[in-house]
Amino acid sequence: MISGRWKLAILFRLYADPVLRSSHLLRDIPGISQKMLTQHLRELERDCLIDRTDFGEQPPRVEYRLTAKGYELMPVLMAARQFSENHQS
Repeated sequence: MISGRWKLAILFRLYADPVLRSSHLLRDIPGISQKMLTQHLRELERDCLIDRTDFGEQPPRVEYRLTAKGYELMPVLMAARQFSENHQS
């Protein structure tokens, strides 16, 4: 579910800002391409970690947010990040 170079960055970004558009994610995650962002967002949505809301407007307006399952996963990810920071070699 969280494999891939950018998924953790996306999840942490959505945890910090509960609702974001893909353009904000693209701007806020240095080095990610539009293609990889779209691919990882689709995979995270498929795994029910994020929710995608399409407003059906022109120009297109789509927002992303963590699901309850995504919020449930965040304490585990934050603990793993803290462990990594505490045990750097």
